[in-house]
Amino acid sequence: MMNTWLPSASMATIHQRAEILNLIRRFFLDRNVTEVQTPLLTPAGVTDPHIESLQIEGHEGFLRTSPEYFHKRLLAAGFGDLYELGPVFRGGERGRFHRMEFCLLEWYRRDWHWRDLAGEVCELITDCAERLDCHPLKIEWLSWQEGFTRIGIDAADAEVKKLRALAPEMVGDSDLDGLLDYLFSRDIQAHFEPGVITIVHAYPASQAALAQLDPERPGFAQRFEIFVGPTELANGYQELTCSEEQHMRFQADNQRRQSLGLPNMPLDENLLAALKAGLPACAGVALGVDRLLVALLGHNNIDHVCAF
Repeated sequence: MMNTWLPSASMATIHQRAEILNLIRRFFLDRNVTEVQTPLLTPAGVTDPHIESLQIEGHEGFLRTSPEYFHKRLLAAGFGDLYELGPVFRGGERGRFHRMEFCLLEWYRRDWHWRDLAGEVCELITDCAERLDCHPLKIEWLSWQEGFTRIGIDAADAEVKKLRALAPEMVGDSDLDGLLDYLFSRDIQAHFEPGVITIVHAYPASQAALAQLDPERPGFAQRFEIFVGPTELANGYQELTCSEEQHMRFQADNQRRQSLGLPNMPLDENLLAALKAGLPACAGVALGVDRLLVALLGHNNIDHVCAF
Protein backbone atom coordinates (compact mmCIF):
# COMPACT_ATOMS: atom_id res chain seq x y z
CA MET A 1 0.00 0.00 0.00
CA MET A 2 2.98 2.30 0.53
CA ASN A 3 3.66 2.57 -3.24
CA THR A 4 0.13 3.21 -4.52
CA TRP A 5 1.19 6.76 -5.46
CA LEU A 6 3.51 5.45 -8.17
CA PRO A 7 2.59 5.63 -11.89
CA SER A 8 0.98 2.53 -13.37
CA ALA A 9 3.10 2.78 -16.55
CA SER A 10 6.86 2.61 -16.80
CA MET A 11 8.84 5.75 -17.59
CA ALA A 12 9.79 4.24 -20.96
CA THR A 13 6.15 3.60 -21.86
CA ILE A 14 5.12 7.13 -20.88
CA HIS A 15 7.80 8.46 -23.25
CA GLN A 16 6.61 6.10 -26.01
CA ARG A 17 3.06 7.33 -25.47
CA ALA A 18 4.23 10.93 -25.95
CA GLU A 19 5.97 9.92 -29.18
CA ILE A 20 2.77 8.36 -30.53
CA LEU A 21 0.67 11.42 -29.64
CA ASN A 22 3.20 13.58 -31.52
CA LEU A 23 3.16 11.19 -34.47
CA ILE A 24 -0.65 11.31 -34.64
CA ARG A 25 -0.64 15.09 -34.77
CA ARG A 26 2.03 15.13 -37.51
CA PHE A 27 0.09 12.47 -39.43
CA PHE A 28 -2.95 14.74 -39.66
CA LEU A 29 -0.94 17.94 -40.16
CA ASP A 30 0.63 16.36 -43.25
CA ARG A 31 -2.86 15.56 -44.55
CA ASN A 32 -4.39 19.00 -43.87
CA VAL A 33 -6.79 17.64 -41.26
CA THR A 34 -7.42 20.27 -38.58
CA GLU A 35 -7.30 19.52 -34.86
CA VAL A 36 -10.29 20.78 -32.86
CA GLN A 37 -11.24 20.90 -29.20
CA THR A 38 -14.85 20.37 -28.20
CA PRO A 39 -16.58 20.29 -24.78
CA LEU A 40 -16.15 17.43 -22.34
CA LEU A 41 -19.68 18.08 -21.05
CA THR A 42 -22.64 17.27 -23.30
CA PRO A 43 -26.31 18.11 -22.76
CA ALA A 44 -27.70 14.74 -23.78
CA GLY A 45 -25.22 11.88 -23.47
CA VAL A 46 -25.92 8.97 -25.83
CA THR A 47 -28.94 6.72 -26.30
CA ASP A 48 -26.95 3.60 -27.22
CA PRO A 49 -28.04 0.96 -24.64
CA HIS A 50 -24.55 -0.57 -24.66
CA ILE A 51 -22.88 2.67 -23.55
CA GLU A 52 -23.36 4.25 -20.12
CA SER A 53 -23.12 8.05 -20.09
CA LEU A 54 -21.85 9.45 -16.79
CA GLN A 55 -24.02 12.26 -15.44
CA ILE A 56 -22.53 15.09 -13.41
CA GLU A 57 -24.32 15.27 -10.06
CA GLY A 58 -26.20 18.52 -9.65
CA HIS A 59 -25.92 19.42 -13.36
CA GLU A 60 -28.03 18.72 -16.44
CA GLY A 61 -25.15 17.32 -18.43
CA PHE A 62 -23.06 14.22 -19.06
CA LEU A 63 -19.37 13.59 -19.56
CA ARG A 64 -18.90 12.89 -23.25
CA THR A 65 -18.55 9.31 -24.43
CA SER A 66 -17.27 10.64 -27.76
CA PRO A 67 -16.90 14.06 -29.42
CA GLU A 68 -18.93 12.78 -32.40
CA TYR A 69 -22.00 14.96 -32.04
CA PHE A 70 -19.93 18.14 -31.73
CA HIS A 71 -17.84 17.15 -34.75
CA LYS A 72 -20.94 16.65 -36.89
CA ARG A 73 -22.21 20.07 -35.85
CA LEU A 74 -18.91 21.56 -37.02
CA LEU A 75 -19.13 19.71 -40.33
CA ALA A 76 -22.73 20.83 -40.86
CA ALA A 77 -21.62 24.43 -40.18
CA GLY A 78 -19.13 24.21 -43.05
CA PHE A 79 -15.91 23.08 -41.32
CA GLY A 80 -13.58 20.84 -43.31
CA ASP A 81 -11.77 17.62 -42.38
CA LEU A 82 -11.15 17.51 -38.64
CA TYR A 83 -9.86 15.38 -35.78
CA GLU A 84 -9.77 15.46 -32.01
CA LEU A 85 -7.46 13.72 -29.57
CA GLY A 86 -8.52 13.66 -25.94
CA PRO A 87 -10.33 12.06 -23.01
CA VAL A 88 -13.79 10.48 -23.10
CA PHE A 89 -15.76 8.77 -20.34
CA ARG A 90 -17.99 5.70 -20.17
CA GLY A 91 -19.56 4.22 -17.05
CA GLY A 92 -19.17 0.56 -16.17
CA GLU A 93 -15.98 0.24 -18.22
CA ARG A 94 -13.34 -1.46 -16.10
CA GLY A 95 -11.13 -4.38 -17.02
CA ARG A 96 -7.87 -5.32 -18.70
CA PHE A 97 -8.83 -3.38 -21.83
CA HIS A 98 -11.41 -0.95 -20.41
CA ARG A 99 -11.29 2.23 -18.34
CA MET A 100 -14.01 4.70 -17.47
CA GLU A 101 -11.70 7.47 -18.72
CA PHE A 102 -9.65 6.79 -21.83
CA CYS A 103 -7.99 8.60 -24.71
CA LEU A 104 -9.92 8.65 -27.99
CA LEU A 105 -8.83 9.78 -31.44
CA GLU A 106 -11.77 10.64 -33.66
CA TRP A 107 -11.70 12.08 -37.16
CA TYR A 108 -13.95 12.83 -40.15
CA ARG A 109 -13.26 13.05 -43.87
CA ARG A 110 -15.67 14.94 -46.12
CA ASP A 111 -16.69 13.24 -49.38
CA TRP A 112 -14.73 10.08 -48.50
CA HIS A 113 -15.95 6.51 -48.83
CA TRP A 114 -15.64 4.40 -45.69
CA ARG A 115 -13.20 2.04 -47.44
CA ASP A 116 -10.80 4.92 -48.04
CA LEU A 117 -11.05 5.92 -44.39
CA ALA A 118 -10.41 2.34 -43.26
CA GLY A 119 -7.28 2.42 -45.39
CA GLU A 120 -6.14 5.65 -43.72
CA VAL A 121 -6.68 4.07 -40.28
CA CYS A 122 -4.36 1.24 -41.35
CA GLU A 123 -1.77 3.77 -42.53
CA LEU A 124 -1.83 5.47 -39.13
CA ILE A 125 -1.53 2.18 -37.24
CA THR A 126 1.35 1.09 -39.49
CA ASP A 127 3.17 4.40 -38.92
CA CYS A 128 2.76 4.00 -35.15
CA ALA A 129 4.05 0.42 -35.33
CA GLU A 130 7.14 1.54 -37.24
CA ARG A 131 7.80 4.29 -34.71
CA LEU A 132 7.67 1.73 -31.89
CA ASP A 133 9.93 -0.69 -33.83
CA CYS A 134 7.20 -3.31 -34.07
CA HIS A 135 7.22 -6.01 -36.71
CA PRO A 136 5.50 -5.05 -39.98
CA LEU A 137 1.74 -5.61 -39.82
CA LYS A 138 -0.25 -7.43 -42.47
CA ILE A 139 -3.76 -6.27 -43.42
CA GLU A 140 -6.76 -8.57 -43.87
CA TRP A 141 -10.32 -7.64 -44.89
CA LEU A 142 -13.06 -9.81 -43.45
CA SER A 143 -16.81 -9.37 -43.80
CA TRP A 144 -18.92 -9.88 -40.69
CA GLN A 145 -20.70 -12.85 -42.32
CA GLU A 146 -17.41 -14.44 -43.44
CA GLY A 147 -16.24 -14.35 -39.83
CA PHE A 148 -19.20 -16.48 -38.75
CA THR A 149 -18.72 -18.81 -41.70
CA ARG A 150 -15.30 -19.60 -40.25
CA ILE A 151 -16.98 -21.09 -37.17
CA GLY A 152 -19.79 -22.83 -39.04
CA ILE A 153 -22.60 -20.34 -38.35
CA ASP A 154 -24.87 -18.85 -40.99
CA ALA A 155 -25.32 -15.48 -39.31
CA ALA A 156 -27.91 -14.35 -41.87
CA ASP A 157 -30.22 -17.23 -40.88
CA ALA A 158 -29.28 -17.67 -37.22
CA GLU A 159 -31.90 -18.49 -34.58
CA VAL A 160 -31.79 -17.25 -31.00
CA LYS A 161 -32.51 -20.70 -29.52
CA LYS A 162 -29.63 -22.36 -31.38
CA LEU A 163 -27.22 -19.56 -30.54
CA ARG A 164 -28.09 -19.74 -26.85
CA ALA A 165 -27.22 -23.44 -26.94
CA LEU A 166 -23.75 -22.44 -28.19
CA ALA A 167 -23.29 -19.99 -25.31
CA PRO A 168 -24.83 -21.51 -22.16
CA GLU A 169 -22.68 -19.22 -20.03
CA MET A 170 -24.67 -16.21 -21.26
CA VAL A 171 -27.19 -15.09 -18.65
CA GLY A 172 -30.42 -13.16 -19.10
CA ASP A 173 -32.62 -12.84 -22.15
CA SER A 174 -30.02 -11.94 -24.75
CA ASP A 175 -31.41 -11.04 -28.15
CA LEU A 176 -30.04 -12.16 -31.51
CA ASP A 177 -27.60 -9.27 -31.87
CA GLY A 178 -26.35 -9.70 -28.32
CA LEU A 179 -25.68 -13.40 -28.86
CA LEU A 180 -23.96 -12.80 -32.20
CA ASP A 181 -21.79 -10.10 -30.62
CA TYR A 182 -20.78 -12.47 -27.85
CA LEU A 183 -19.98 -15.34 -30.22
CA PHE A 184 -18.04 -12.99 -32.48
CA SER A 185 -15.91 -11.86 -29.55
CA ARG A 186 -15.40 -15.35 -28.11
CA ASP A 187 -14.96 -17.47 -31.23
CA ILE A 188 -13.82 -15.12 -34.01
CA GLN A 189 -12.13 -12.01 -32.64
CA ALA A 190 -10.23 -13.98 -29.98
CA HIS A 191 -8.49 -15.92 -32.76
CA PHE A 192 -7.34 -12.99 -34.89
CA GLU A 193 -3.62 -13.44 -35.49
CA PRO A 194 -1.08 -11.23 -33.70
CA GLY A 195 0.65 -8.88 -36.11
CA VAL A 196 -2.38 -8.67 -38.39
CA ILE A 197 -4.66 -5.65 -38.86
CA THR A 198 -8.14 -7.07 -39.48
CA ILE A 199 -10.80 -4.85 -41.03
CA VAL A 200 -14.24 -6.31 -40.27
CA HIS A 201 -16.96 -4.78 -42.43
CA ALA A 202 -20.51 -5.21 -43.77
CA TYR A 203 -22.25 -5.40 -40.40
CA PRO A 204 -25.98 -6.20 -40.38
CA ALA A 205 -28.43 -3.29 -40.51
CA SER A 206 -29.50 -4.07 -36.94
CA GLN A 207 -25.97 -3.09 -35.85
CA ALA A 208 -25.70 0.01 -38.03
CA ALA A 209 -25.47 2.39 -35.03
CA LEU A 210 -24.79 5.76 -36.72
CA ALA A 211 -23.84 4.35 -40.13
CA GLN A 212 -25.73 4.54 -43.40
CA LEU A 213 -27.33 1.39 -44.73
CA ASP A 214 -25.62 -0.05 -47.79
CA PRO A 215 -27.64 0.86 -50.90
CA GLU A 216 -26.04 -2.01 -52.82
CA ARG A 217 -26.51 -4.66 -50.13
CA PRO A 218 -29.95 -4.52 -48.49
CA GLY A 219 -29.84 -5.58 -44.87
CA PHE A 220 -26.26 -4.43 -44.28
CA ALA A 221 -24.63 -1.26 -42.98
CA GLN A 222 -21.62 0.72 -44.16
CA ARG A 223 -19.77 0.19 -40.92
CA PHE A 224 -16.30 -1.19 -40.17
CA GLU A 225 -14.22 -2.12 -37.14
CA ILE A 226 -10.45 -2.52 -37.02
CA PHE A 227 -8.46 -4.91 -34.85
CA VAL A 228 -4.75 -5.49 -34.28
CA GLY A 229 -4.52 -9.12 -33.33
CA PRO A 230 -7.57 -9.76 -31.11
CA THR A 231 -7.62 -6.18 -29.75
CA GLU A 232 -10.42 -3.98 -31.08
CA LEU A 233 -9.09 -0.50 -31.85
CA ALA A 234 -11.48 1.44 -34.08
CA ASN A 235 -15.11 1.74 -35.15
CA GLY A 236 -16.02 3.67 -38.29
CA TYR A 237 -18.99 4.57 -40.48
CA GLN A 238 -20.20 6.03 -43.69
CA GLU A 239 -21.98 8.60 -41.61
CA LEU A 240 -25.75 8.82 -41.46
CA THR A 241 -26.83 12.26 -42.72
CA CYS A 242 -30.63 11.99 -42.50
CA SER A 243 -32.16 13.79 -39.50
CA GLU A 244 -35.40 11.78 -39.63
CA GLU A 245 -33.62 8.44 -39.71
CA GLN A 246 -31.33 9.51 -36.86
CA HIS A 247 -34.37 10.54 -34.79
CA MET A 248 -35.98 7.13 -35.37
CA ARG A 249 -32.79 5.36 -34.31
CA PHE A 250 -32.59 7.44 -31.14
CA GLN A 251 -36.17 6.47 -30.33
CA ALA A 252 -35.49 2.80 -31.06
CA ASP A 253 -32.47 2.97 -28.73
CA ASN A 254 -34.63 4.32 -25.92
CA GLN A 255 -37.24 1.61 -26.49
CA ARG A 256 -34.46 -0.95 -26.21
CA ARG A 257 -33.22 0.75 -23.03
CA GLN A 258 -36.70 0.46 -21.52
CA SER A 259 -36.82 -3.26 -22.30
CA LEU A 260 -33.48 -3.67 -20.51
CA GLY A 261 -34.59 -1.65 -17.48
CA LEU A 262 -32.30 1.26 -18.34
CA PRO A 263 -33.35 4.92 -18.07
CA ASN A 264 -34.33 6.83 -21.19
CA MET A 265 -31.72 9.27 -22.45
CA PRO A 266 -32.55 12.75 -23.74
CA LEU A 267 -32.13 13.19 -27.49
CA ASP A 268 -29.41 15.51 -28.69
CA GLU A 269 -31.61 18.08 -30.41
CA ASN A 270 -28.60 20.11 -31.55
CA LEU A 271 -27.28 17.14 -33.49
CA LEU A 272 -30.67 16.53 -35.08
CA ALA A 273 -30.87 20.21 -36.04
CA ALA A 274 -27.40 20.05 -37.57
CA LEU A 275 -28.36 17.00 -39.63
CA LYS A 276 -31.51 18.75 -40.78
CA ALA A 277 -29.47 21.81 -41.78
CA GLY A 278 -27.29 19.53 -43.87
CA LEU A 279 -24.43 17.26 -42.83
CA PRO A 280 -22.15 16.81 -45.84
CA ALA A 281 -21.35 13.31 -47.08
CA CYS A 282 -18.53 12.05 -44.89
CA ALA A 283 -16.89 9.06 -43.27
CA GLY A 284 -15.81 9.06 -39.64
CA VAL A 285 -13.93 6.82 -37.24
CA ALA A 286 -12.98 6.65 -33.55
CA LEU A 287 -9.79 4.89 -32.40
CA GLY A 288 -8.79 4.05 -28.83
CA VAL A 289 -5.25 5.36 -28.33
CA ASP A 290 -4.65 3.43 -25.11
CA ARG A 291 -5.64 0.16 -26.79
CA LEU A 292 -3.41 0.98 -29.75
CA LEU A 293 -0.45 1.20 -27.40
CA VAL A 294 -1.49 -2.02 -25.63
CA ALA A 295 -1.64 -3.88 -28.95
CA LEU A 296 1.62 -2.54 -30.36
CA LEU A 297 3.69 -2.74 -27.16
CA GLY A 298 2.42 -6.19 -26.19
CA HIS A 299 0.95 -5.26 -22.81
CA ASN A 300 -1.89 -7.25 -21.25
CA ASN A 301 -3.49 -4.41 -19.28
CA ILE A 302 -4.54 -0.92 -20.37
CA ASP A 303 -3.26 0.52 -17.08
CA HIS A 304 0.28 -0.29 -18.21
CA VAL A 305 0.14 2.34 -20.97
CA CYS A 306 -1.53 5.09 -18.89
CA ALA A 307 0.46 7.22 -16.45
CA PHE A 308 -1.96 6.52 -13.59
